[in-house]
Order: sequence, then C-alpha cells, then structure tokens
Amino acid sequence: TDMYCKPGDTLTGILDWERRYSYMQQHSGEHLLSGLIHKHYGYDNVGFHMGREEITIDFNGILTPEQVEELELEANRMIYENLSITETYPLPEELAHLPYRSKKALTGQVRIIEIPGGDLCACCGTHVARTGEIGIIKIVGMIHYKTGIRMSLLCGKQALLDYGKKQKQADAISRMLSAKPGLLAEAVERLKQENLAKEMQINQLYRQLFLTQSQQLDDDLGYLILFEEAWTPTALREFCTMLYEQNKGKVVLVCSGKGETYQYALGSRDEDMRVCSKMLNRLLDGRGGGSAQMAQGTFHASAEQITHIYREQEEAQWI
Repeated sequence: TDMYCKPGDTLTGILDWERRYSYMQQHSGEHLLSGLIHKHYGYDNVGFHMGREEITIDFNGILTPEQVEELELEANRMIYENLSITETYPLPEELAHLPYRSKKALTGQVRIIEIPGGDLCACCGTHVARTGEIGIIKIVGMIHYKTGIRMSLLCGKQALLDYGKKQKQADAISRMLSAKPGLLAEAVERLKQENLAKEMQINQLYRQLFLTQSQQLDDDLGYLILFEEAWTPTALREFCTMLYEQNKGKVVLVCSGKGETYQYALGSRDEDMRVCSKMLNRLLDGRGGGSAQMAQGTFHASAEQITHIYREQEEAQWI
C-alpha cells in the first residue's frame, strides 16, 4: 500500500508453489479432456471455472455416461504416455493454417499449447511440462446445462484427496450395512426395498387406525379438532381427508406435535381452506397453505391456544 512503499521500490513476493502446481495440473488436465471432446465430437468448451474444490467445464453438446467414461480412459492413457506439453508462438502465416481451439477470434501474437494427439489450443495460462505430471484425470460429475453439459473434473493431488475422502465414506457405509465395499449398491437397493415394504405396512396400519378412530366419532357439521401424537404430515393429511369425506365435520383440523410447535392438516368438502388457513396462521404464528379443500402447515402455539382460537372462529362463523 501507499503507507509502506513508493514508486521505484523493490518488493519481494512469495509464490505458493503447492497451490500453483495444483492449478497447473488441473489446467493441463482440462486442456487434454476438452481437446479430446472437441476431437471426437466437435463440441466446444464454452465455459470454464477453476475453483478451489473442483474444475467445471461447459460444453455445447450432449455426452452419454458411456462416452464420458471412454473419454476419461483415453485421457488417462495419454497421461501414462507422459507426452510433452509444448508452448509455441507461431507466425501469423503459420497460425492461419493451425486448427487450434479458441473461444474467440484473436489478433496479435498468439500462444499455442499443444498436447500431441490430444489438444491444440490458444492459451495464456500455466501448465505442467508433460502429461505425466497431471497424475490422473477424474470426472466427478456431469449435469445437463443449457443446451449441453456441465462437467466437474479433478486432477492430480486433488483427485487423490477426493478419492481418499470417498473411500473413507465407502468404508463407513460398508460397516454400517455389513456389506463388502464392492457390493454397496446392491446393499443399498436391498435396504431401499425393505424400507418400501415397511412403509407399505405402516400405511396399512395407519389406514386401519384412521378407520377405527373415525368410526368412534359421530357425524357432525361443526368444526372438528383432534390432536394426535407423533404423526407425519402425510398421516395428518390422509386422516383429515377421511374425516371430512365421512362428514365428521364441516371443517376438520388435525394436529400433531408438542409444546409450542404443531403440524396441522385442515380440510373441508365445502369451505375454502385457503381463507381458513390464512386466518389461523395469522392468529397462531403459523406457516403453510394449500388448496381450497386442504391446507397444511405449522402452528407455533400450544394445544390450548390452537383449540381456543379454532373455537372462536367456529362461534364467529367467519368462513
């Protein structure tokens, strides 16, 4: 700053070499992969971001997971070959005949980075000297983005650290599921199917419970309010629906919770629940909404307060 130096002073900078070398690995790896995608499919790299966590690259075309896997293998084979990564400054007449990649038209002196058989691209960034220094290229994610794809990439030490982190996670999951690491997908699928079967059984039990409880209630055209213990929002909604469809109340409010927080389902065959829920939310510090027949949300009030306010509205006939 102006406080510590003046024009003409000599300053000493310190290069964070570990960080710089990591960026060099990532950048050279990105060039190799982008070059291969352009070579095989003609797609352009139309967006590139090199962050601390990973590289993201945007391409203006679609790739299948199988194609991405083949590209990754080819890129890594070229890493094993330890090819030279060269930089040249071609003369204008030489540049005119080079099929190099570039995001925009360039004028003046152009720096060309070449990986034999892999890439030929105009670039002003830092690179490693040989492909072997990239270490490894690992594609860690791909999503559809605009009219093409966005790919996430890691190279070198970053890829190794990421693999170590994921290996620890796989080991932990393996122990929890009592499954070998290579069989985790099968174990998770088995667990998923078991959970689906349990959910179906729970839903059947809930329906039996709903039916039993509804049969104990008289038909009533007034305002029905019930409190249940530890029910899910889905269970509240289904029970509320059963009650108003069976004419157990003109308006039905079913709540579940404790203390000052209650989930609720509010339903009616004839009245507009959007109006009702809006009023109750205002009076009971609530959040939520829904359709004309059914509204759901959360009240931040005690059971006594909820009951009192609900009965006041019944007496006022404000719906």
